[in-house]
Amino acid sequence: MNYVLVPVLLILMGLVAFSLVKGIIAFLKTTKIDLETGEGETATDMQLAQNKAMFARIKYQALAIVVVMIILVASR
Repeated sequence: MNYVLVPVLLILMGLVAFSLVKGIIAFLKTTKIDLETGEGETATDMQLAQNKAMFARIKYQALAIVVVMIILVASR
């Protein structure tokens, strides 16, 4: 069972890192737009992209925690 769960865990960890980087890039673009225009309302599309990426990160982290719990329970 661990032979299946460990690769799943590694994939989920990669997805967490990817979502984190994607969210940080969206945040930096939002900040850049805000600084260039001087207004905070022009970056709503980027803020939505940032929120979407961060929600995906949380979802993948939760799934990774569940997989770790299954691995720990199965190893006992």
